[in-house]
Amino acid sequence: MKHAAGASSATTSTSPSGRDNDEYRAVISVLVDNESGVLARVVGLFSGRGYNIESLTVAPVEDDGARSRINIVTSGTPAIIEQIRAQLDRLVPVCRVANLTTLGPHIAREMVLVKVVSTGEARTEALRIAEAFRARAVDTTASSFVFELTGASEKLDSFVELMRPLGLAEVSRTGVAALTRGPRSL
Repeated sequence: MKHAAGASSATTSTSPSGRDNDEYRAVISVLVDNESGVLARVVGLFSGRGYNIESLTVAPVEDDGARSRINIVTSGTPAIIEQIRAQLDRLVPVCRVANLTTLGPHIAREMVLVKVVSTGEARTEALRIAEAFRARAVDTTASSFVFELTGASEKLDSFVELMRPLGLAEVSRTGVAALTRGPRSL
């Protein structure tokens, strides 16, 4: 089922900076029928045209499991982002598509698990930085921590970079989950 004419679908000819040729990072949300092969079609659209996916999250969003929401972070010029949005909108199992970046204010968050293996001063410093970032230690041993942190991607990037010299051993990220602010819905 395609969305009705006039439904909430973003089109734009300029990047958030207002310049037509500037590349920007876009958060695209796609509401799809939850059926086999849908994710493969969406990802195939990107790979077939040489577009990069920086982040991808998918989960059912209705109680009966009939619909899933896909959040994709990609980058490109306004024309490329609009082309991606339009091509996604034409896929059969897609119900709605929105470029949250150009729709207006939106909330975008992700979660990271960070394993730090260290002792002595590096261990103390890792704890101090984790506290400053409001990261939570979800596993602790005599020589390691696993920290959990939720927030904007840039905040997570900063946390990971600060942990590198302190014994960063492993990182696992969820990808971006995003919604528009205010009463507007996808």
